[in-house]
Amino acid sequence: MRTILLLEDDRNLNRGISLKLEKEGYQVVSAFSVTEAKALIGGYDIQMIISDITLPDGDGMEFCSDVRRGNSSVYIIYLTALDQEVDIINGYDSGADDYMTKPFSLMVLISKVNALMRRLDTDKGKSEQGCLVSGSIEVHLKEAKVYRSGCLVPLSAREYQLLLCLMENAGRIVSKEQILERIWDLDGQFVDENTVAVNISRLKNKLDTTAVSNVRGVGYLWTESVEVR
Repeated sequence: MRTILLLEDDRNLNRGISLKLEKEGYQVVSAFSVTEAKALIGGYDIQMIISDITLPDGDGMEFCSDVRRGNSSVYIIYLTALDQEVDIINGYDSGADDYMTKPFSLMVLISKVNALMRRLDTDKGKSEQGCLVSGSIEVHLKEAKVYRSGCLVPLSAREYQLLLCLMENAGRIVSKEQILERIWDLDGQFVDENTVAVNISRLKNKLDTTAVSNVRGVGYLWTESVEVR
């Protein structure tokens, strides 16, 4: 059973989201403060965190960022009233896989959760393969970690999947639609039209690479050779 840590101080909202997720077959670990979340997370195999940002005793974004540094494969969805553009950008830059503003649609949240969780089965099958190497970039599949010139590059789960999608198709153009279907798994539904471009740009900046080429109007291309070890 997949386990989700839900960090939300509004008890009624926390309960409502928990009940819906449990009906979808997930185990939900509820926390109402950062302190509670820190105490709980070590006792469970957490695949996803759904977190508010403004909490009574701290910053949910800082908490999630700390978790991400220790576990690059955990998915993070922010659920917050902070709806300014700078807040959303900061959320994604901190490693979020998705960012939803309140008020929100519970059904859309569930769709996003299900789409992300389906990626786990794909990643599990790849984890036995070893390592993808392209120039100075190494992707260690078992640990789901990425290194550039020997230094760990912190990527969000979506950024990691995006990198895999491009490297596994090195030398072949991958269309926006293919990326959306594989990584967001929603055929573009509920996904802003600039989502892929923004994530590609962020990935290139984090990797400090020119290996990703934008073939205008067609898709994206990993231009360097990739070796499987």
